[in-house]
Amino acid sequence: MKVAGIGFRANATLADLRSVLALTGARPDALASLAAKAAQPALIELARELALPLIALREEDIAGEQTLTCSPRIKSRFGTGSVAEACALVAARQGAGLARSRLITPRLMTADGMATAALAERLEP
Repeated sequence: MKVAGIGFRANATLADLRSVLALTGARPDALASLAAKAAQPALIELARELALPLIALREEDIAGEQTLTCSPRIKSRFGTGSVAEACALVAARQGAGLARSRLITPRLMTADGMATAALAERLEP
């Protein structure tokens, strides 16, 4: 299972989210983001367009998750280096018992910094 973790600013558009997902170069099996972001119309619409499930995670679900990239601002706010990477990794493991996950694509960002995406896959134990 491949999951795209998505992070974005409050005023990001559907076009921003499409653009950042395209940067990964892959078609995920699901999208994941923090619950507050998963309720935003742009992300809901992206999931609907792609006919993908949207996994909403709590901040405590991603706190402490080790990521390849690290934003000091995100680290101090969420307890992890990258929201997109952490969401992808955590969501890829969900519902699979002792499964592990790994990043396929570390955090990528739109040129204007409006959205980020990372891709992770589930590894069977």
